[in-house]
Amino acid sequence: MDTTFIFKRIEKKYLLSEAQFQALFRRIRFHLRPDEFGRSTVMSLYLDTPDHRIIRNSIEAVNYKEKLRLRSYGTAKADSSVFLELKKKNNGVVYKRRASMTLAEAERYLEQGIRPFESQIIHELDWAMSFYGSLRPAMLIACEREAWFDEEHPDLRLTFDRNIRYRESELRLSAGTEGIALLPEDTVLLEIKTAGGMPLWLAHALDAEGILPGSFSKYGAGYLHSLERTRRIITLSKGGNQYVVNF
Repeated sequence: MDTTFIFKRIEKKYLLSEAQFQALFRRIRFHLRPDEFGRSTVMSLYLDTPDHRIIRNSIEAVNYKEKLRLRSYGTAKADSSVFLELKKKNNGVVYKRRASMTLAEAERYLEQGIRPFESQIIHELDWAMSFYGSLRPAMLIACEREAWFDEEHPDLRLTFDRNIRYRESELRLSAGTEGIALLPEDTVLLEIKTAGGMPLWLAHALDAEGILPGSFSKYGAGYLHSLERTRRIITLSKGGNQYVVNF
């Protein structure tokens, strides 16, 4: 289980309608092969401070963003493999440090500080946990993902995410995948991840379909959606009078 990973790459995101996805996929499908996870339910448990310092900094920042999360593919059990990740984005380049362990080991580390093993990445995670202090599970994001790669460009990976949803209760990877929808039902989030430039066949396909990159953070969108829900005006009736309360 002492498996560690380091990533440095460019990530671009595109919000597609189902029709755009179908048209794009017809153009590029012969270049793609399913990656090791293929179709899966991706679950990401984001860690943050009680005042949501990490995601507020990420939303407000221009050049530097940072997130810590625990990820599984499908609902996890105590002995399931999960990934504890430290993800940074600096001037458009994404750096991800990831350590693999069992869910039980990850929970012991997050709750009690007991390291599952010794490695450079674990020590970097130690530093991040110490720097922020009082980190705890803040939001769970789940989605249905199709993941693909190109054999001729092994550093190129495309993921298509549907039914992106979040919840702020039952914050455990073992507690199922239910959540509140973040995007319309027919919306697909495409992420293109590459260590170098985009191959011409992909650039031409995006251009032909008029698909342009945008900005979308699942945790950021979930946090803002939650704020909007809690700030709705609630009208209370009491003794014939109305009271308006803002949260």
